[in-house]
Amino acid sequence: MHRRFISGVAATALLLVAGAAAAQDFSAQRLSDEIRTISADDFQGRYPGTDGEKKTLDWLQAQYEAMGMAPGGPNGQWLQVIDLKRFTPVADAAKASWTGADGQVHALTPGSDITLRAVSNDGKAAITGAGLVFAGYGIHAPERGWDDYGGLDVAGKVVLVVSGEPDGDLFNGPYTTNYQSGAYKADEAKRRGAVGVITVVNVAASEAGWTRQTQGAGRVRTMTPGAADLEFSGAINADTAKALGLDMAALTPRLATGDFRAVDLPGVTLSVETAETIDTLRTHNLLAKIPGAERPNETIIYSAHWDHVGVNNHAAGDDKIFNGAWDNASGTIGVLEMARQLKAAPAPDRTIVFAHMAAEEMGLLGAYAYAADPVYPLETTVADINIDMLPLSGPTRDVPIFGKGQNTLEDDLQALAAKEGRYVSDDGQPEQGFYYRSDHFPFARAGVPALMPWHGVDWVDGGREAGLAAWKAKFGADYHRPSDEWSADWDLRSAVENLTLLYQLGLQLANSDEWPSWKPTSEFGQVRSASDSARR
Repeated sequence: MHRRFISGVAATALLLVAGAAAAQDFSAQRLSDEIRTISADDFQGRYPGTDGEKKTLDWLQAQYEAMGMAPGGPNGQWLQVIDLKRFTPVADAAKASWTGADGQVHALTPGSDITLRAVSNDGKAAITGAGLVFAGYGIHAPERGWDDYGGLDVAGKVVLVVSGEPDGDLFNGPYTTNYQSGAYKADEAKRRGAVGVITVVNVAASEAGWTRQTQGAGRVRTMTPGAADLEFSGAINADTAKALGLDMAALTPRLATGDFRAVDLPGVTLSVETAETIDTLRTHNLLAKIPGAERPNETIIYSAHWDHVGVNNHAAGDDKIFNGAWDNASGTIGVLEMARQLKAAPAPDRTIVFAHMAAEEMGLLGAYAYAADPVYPLETTVADINIDMLPLSGPTRDVPIFGKGQNTLEDDLQALAAKEGRYVSDDGQPEQGFYYRSDHFPFARAGVPALMPWHGVDWVDGGREAGLAAWKAKFGADYHRPSDEWSADWDLRSAVENLTLLYQLGLQLANSDEWPSWKPTSEFGQVRSASDSARR
């Protein structure tokens, strides 16, 4: 989008906004006190659907009401109801067989030759005589010139894919893209009319890799709201694949060249049947807002997840409460304090929403539910700025973010950081796949430019050597452990630094007519471009 000429009146307004930004006052002590409150034992680890959830959301709502903030949920409410479906396989319900070109039927043993999960909304799958297609990685990435499907019609068929994505710079080198995820592959297959997706696990039936796959297939699974409504998903091992006509040893080298195109398995059909029981867990997102004065239908979202993993009576030791002070009481309070500071600034041109997401620890489910049924249209949502686990250190030179190279929000953040003698970097841990592990990601997947800052390790006092060692020690000791409790010794100076930058970024976006954009190599640009007309 082009930058409009700034008139004298607009320039004066921007100067007033700049003054308001400079006047903000994040308090390390207030952050600490409020984190201590919602991570106390009586909040019971803030597990969705429990008294701990109610206590948490009641407390947050009271804070927003005391600020004079407006409710930001559906129909003028504070809460967005999220009903999560949990699927459990019915014992002995799974059946599968394949038929060859000669008409002979071959039974497949669930749990040995194949795994099956019903993924349709009714928890049932019944497919008879569906054709099979092998689509390599199952990736269509036009911005990278990659297309595993070619022109093959897969409507009504079952698509077989391998997991992951090709190695190399074409797919972000050590940092994976969204194309590696099973959710993307299912979405792409569904978009093309497929009825199911089966992942080919390229190990023999006797190997440990397949045993682990079969063990995981029987667990209770909470479905991602808005996920592709295929009939079923599943996996097969290399032995089953060979029986169906796929020689993975010969095919695998071809898959990474970019020249492979999907192929039918001639004359082979598959029949499957399975069923799962469904129960529902009700939880809630909480949303507050500052209505925009000039363009209220354009929205900036600050998000954080309020939940943690609750109480585990089987945990080792005497402490059974997973308080989640760092993860993510700190991020929750970061958003709350962001709201407090922005409420004290002049009214923004665009609406600013403060979204406390549910069930992040269960798979980003509150954020996925919001993206599937947004309160504010995604096409006119300017950006999501997500806060997960505030940094606990002294000042840092670096401002790491998840997904560096994805969108122009990082350039805006870099410009602000440079004024403070700081710099934006990647997260430095590609093996962790951090970009897909917090509430910004469902927004990104839906095309909304999203930013997720992380913990700086280039300390002003001590440099990277001291900072990285301290971060690894803290993460290793407390992440998802009962020991993640508030401490009066926490150093929140870096948190204040980062919140100040994110405050400035949010105000800049809220008083601009520009739209952040995805960079040319981002897989999310094509999603956003489908709604370009809404932002003209």
